[in-house]
Amino acid sequence: MKIEIESTEKIVTLNGVPARVWEGATESGIPVHCFVTRISPQTHENIEQFEKELEEQKAPSPGVAAYPMRLVL
Repeated sequence: MKIEIESTEKIVTLNGVPARVWEGATESGIPVHCFVTRISPQTHENIEQFEKELEEQKAPSPGVAAYPMRLVL
């Protein structure tokens, strides 16, 4: 499975750890929400560009903005 995701401004706490909510879709177009606690580049080449892009965040969709935490596993 492949997914394409975008970072949002929304942060939630999962098991005591902050996680940023990312939104996206699978290759076939199925919408997904991802809860990312850590992200690391595999190389230090272009690290400045990676850090710049990592700071880019969009406003969460209404579905994510009001995400019911009881649904988070």
